Amino acid sequence: MNYQHLVYTSEGGVATLRMNRPAQLNALTLELLGELEAAFAVAEQDAGVRVVILTGAGRGFCSGADLAQSLQTPSLDPQGQLDIGAALASHYNPLVQRMIQLPKPIIAAVNGIAAGAGCSLALMADLTIAARSARFLQAFVNIGLMPDAGGTWILPRLLGSQRAAGFALLGQPISAEQALQWGLIWELVDDDALEAHAQVVARKLANGPTQALARIKRSLQAGAHNDLSTQLQLEREWQRELGQTHDFGEGVAAFLQKRPPAFKGH
Repeated sequence: MNYQHLVYTSEGGVATLRMNRPAQLNALTLELLGELEAAFAVAEQDAGVRVVILTGAGRGFCSGADLAQSLQTPSLDPQGQLDIGAALASHYNPLVQRMIQLPKPIIAAVNGIAAGAGCSLALMADLTIAARSARFLQAFVNIGLMPDAGGTWILPRLLGSQRAAGFALLGQPISAEQALQWGLIWELVDDDALEAHAQVVARKLANGPTQALARIKRSLQAGAHNDLSTQLQLEREWQRELGQTHDFGEGVAAFLQKRPPAFKGH
């Protein structure tokens, strides 16, 4: 597939999706959002891809929605009023659902600013690794809006109610160091080491037990709303299934033989 605003590469089980509008700090247009969803679909269907990296070209990860495009081609409701929610329904929300439901780990390698919906996308990854110069910002309130692209869903889960409220209500950026202290991200690295380190983490996951990784991702999501009994039953069923995989047998054999496992993903 040809992409206009996205660079898609795949090597060694790792697909890298690089938003490619550096002059606009990778601001999200409807076209870029569509390409991102399509690229995640390609990665999902490609059995050779076992992990996905999401990052941005240039000096920023993503500055959020491209307001210039939004104002040039506004969506209107049946009464002729501005309908910002239309773009959420048609483009943002399907992308977020695609990321959450992807049965493969996603790493966000955050370079520079991650603002607005760009911040939400960065936090939807299973592991978010930030460069030391990165900043995170929920800027919606500064223009009279509320967080979207799943921001109101993910922030309380990562930060707790008070920090989530302060982050969303005050519209102030936080540094990568603060994000790490708050548990908003997984890891912080020097700017010049970000891409290489993200690749190292991705290769580790790509060489891991694919079905176990998929069920870990899904079970952690389910645990956010299941009661204990339901979650225990889910663990019982999925552990039974994983115990019948080739990778479980290989993992046990490698442990007993004191060698690295050679997982096949099945």
